[in-house]
Amino acid sequence: MRRFGRTMATAALAAVVVAATAGWASGDSQQAVTGPPPGTAAWLADTVSGRPLPDPADATPGEVARFFGGLDTGARRELLQSHPLVVGSLDGAPLSLRYEANRAAVLATGDARYASLAAPGRQILAFDPRGRGQVAEVFGDLGRAAHVAVVVPGSDNDAATHDGRREPHTGPAGMARTLRDAAGGDTAVIAWTGYTTPVGVGLDSAVGTLAEAGAVRLARFTAGLDAVGAPDPVLYCHSYGSVVCGLAARRTDASDIVVFGSPGMRAGAAAELRTGARLWAARGPSDWIADVPNVEFAGLGHGADPSGAAFGSRRISATDVRGHTGYFAPGTRTLAAFAAIVKGELR
Repeated sequence: MRRFGRTMATAALAAVVVAATAGWASGDSQQAVTGPPPGTAAWLADTVSGRPLPDPADATPGEVARFFGGLDTGARRELLQSHPLVVGSLDGAPLSLRYEANRAAVLATGDARYASLAAPGRQILAFDPRGRGQVAEVFGDLGRAAHVAVVVPGSDNDAATHDGRREPHTGPAGMARTLRDAAGGDTAVIAWTGYTTPVGVGLDSAVGTLAEAGAVRLARFTAGLDAVGAPDPVLYCHSYGSVVCGLAARRTDASDIVVFGSPGMRAGAAAELRTGARLWAARGPSDWIADVPNVEFAGLGHGADPSGAAFGSRRISATDVRGHTGYFAPGTRTLAAFAAIVKGELR
C-alpha cells in the first residue's frame, strides 16, 4: 500500500507540473541546435597541403588537436580565414586560433546583438549564430591555468543575452567573472552557453529534451579542454543547467560537479550519475526552485533534489543566498565555497 501511495503522489505531482506548464508551452517551445557548425560542408570540401580536413561531426577533439599540431602557422591561418565558424567551434583546435576565428565569425554576421563579443580582449571559445545563438567565453588564461571551471547556465540564456543588462554576478558571464575574481589569477573560468536553453518556465524546462542535446555538447566540450592540455574542470551547473550536467556526468572528466538552484539531475541519487567526480549541491532558503516538484514521471520533472540529505552529494551552505540567482553574490559563504572547490581547497 505504501508503494502504491508513493506512486499516486508522484503521479499527482507530475500532473501539477503539466498543469503549470501546458498553458504557455507551445509559444516558448525550442528546437535544439545540434550537429556540426555552419560551414561544415565547405570545410569538408577543402584540403590543406593536399590533406583532408577532420570531419567536425565525428573527429574526436584529440584527433583535431593532432591535426592542427601537424600544421605550420601559414596553414592554420589559411583555414582560419577560409572557415572561421568551423575553426572557432572545433573542440581540440588551438585556443588562440579559436579566439581569433570567433572574432572574425562574430563580425561576419553583421548582427548588432553579437557585436560586443568581438570587442578587443574578449576570448570567445565557441560561437554559433544558429537559432538564438550559442557562445562560450573564457575569463583568465586558459592555456596556463592551474584550475579550470565551466559555468553551465539554465533557462533564458543565449548568445544574444550574453552581454544583457543584469546584476553583475548573475547570468553565465557574470557568474564566470565573479568566480574568477574570487578564485584568483591562476584560475580560468568559462561561461558556457553551448546548448539551446529553455525559454521561460514552459514545458521545455519540465522535460529533458534540450538537456539531452546539451549533455552531448558539454561532454564534447570538456573533451576538447582535455585535448589542449587544460586541467580537469569543475562544472558549476545552475538551475536547468544541472539537468544538463546530470546527463553529461558519466561522459566528462570533471573533477567536481557543483549544482545550485537545481530542479533535479535526472537521477534519484548521486550513485545513479555514474561519475567519479565529487558532487556538491546548494539551495538557498528563498530560491523559488524549492516549489518545483522533485519528481520524474512519464518524462516530466527531473528527479530528486540533489541538495537533499538522501541524495548523496556534499552539501554547501547557502543560508546567505537570496533568490534563484544570488549564488555568486560577492561576500557570500557560497561564493567562497565555490572558489575553494575549484582551487582544490575543499574536498
